[in-house]
Amino acid sequence: NDLLVKKLSEASQKQSPVNLKKALFTLIASIVCRLAFGQNLHESEFIDEDGMEELASRSEKLQAKFAFSNFFPGGWIIDRITGQSKSLNEVFSELDGFFNRVLDDHLKPGRRVLETPDVVDVMIDMMNKQGEDGSFQLTTDHIKGVISDIFLAGVNTSATTILWAMTELMRNPRVMKKVQDEVRTVLGANRERITEQDLNKLNYFKLVIKETFRLHPTAPLLLPRETMSPIKLQGYDIPVKTQIMINVYAIARDPKIWENPDEFEPERFADSSVDYRGLNFELLPFGSGRRICPGMTMGIAMVELGLLNLLYFFDWALPEGTTVKDIDMEEEGAVIIGKKVSLKLVPIRRQ
Repeated sequence: NDLLVKKLSEASQKQSPVNLKKALFTLIASIVCRLAFGQNLHESEFIDEDGMEELASRSEKLQAKFAFSNFFPGGWIIDRITGQSKSLNEVFSELDGFFNRVLDDHLKPGRRVLETPDVVDVMIDMMNKQGEDGSFQLTTDHIKGVISDIFLAGVNTSATTILWAMTELMRNPRVMKKVQDEVRTVLGANRERITEQDLNKLNYFKLVIKETFRLHPTAPLLLPRETMSPIKLQGYDIPVKTQIMINVYAIARDPKIWENPDEFEPERFADSSVDYRGLNFELLPFGSGRRICPGMTMGIAMVELGLLNLLYFFDWALPEGTTVKDIDMEEEGAVIIGKKVSLKLVPIRRQ
């Protein structure tokens, strides 16, 4: 967050527009790399920031692309003809190479372990200490699977949510003023750094976050579920092992549940007990139950701290010659739905 504030402050001095999508990806990727890999994104010898963003994007698109081999016994033949198999193998090879470099870096002799071990350090320690009693054995492939989930699911989702929040705030000046007034009044003037403890003091800010999760869930269909036994739902018989898709996007915009469902109105949650942590089925951006998003707590913290820094340290203006009506709201994506056209804003450092 400190680096983001520094970069935006430099842009503020030049009065130049900033591509928020790019800036936020860099912010979240930096946090994820530090927590999971123990690497500084900007100083790492084997992490290429631009290549990382491009690889994450390609991987996400391929995950959602229709593959005949998933549905038909001989579908692999069609996938090979269409080039789907080749694309999957190329991305898998690049991801596997990246994760191998992460592991090699952690396993090299004489490596200095950080005071707070990262995720890979913890899992390698678990692997080295496990017994040979016939129970489940953790391997490097399992570690690569975990860091793959962290890398692919952790970066784009949080950055996309902050971008949607800023987009809605720019389109709703009343809400922007109200939330900035609260943030700056509660936290006071001349703060050099925002901490996680500051989040507990804010009320309206939390409503803005909640409304962003409602209007713009990053994974509108969640991940597929599968029935474990035959069930009857609203008169329909659903057999065992049926794949279920849950449209949380449609639920969160259902006019039977929400008043003015397409409007960005954080106040709707002011006297409501509805929360986004899986207990209220009308708002499920992270899913629910045993298959709820395992990175929910970390994701929420990154979104809240990222947005809080943007609102506390800066005022925001549209580039010269553009108005609120010019903000493009078109969506794009496969598994993760983001803005098709990035948001460009001029940061104005708060005095």
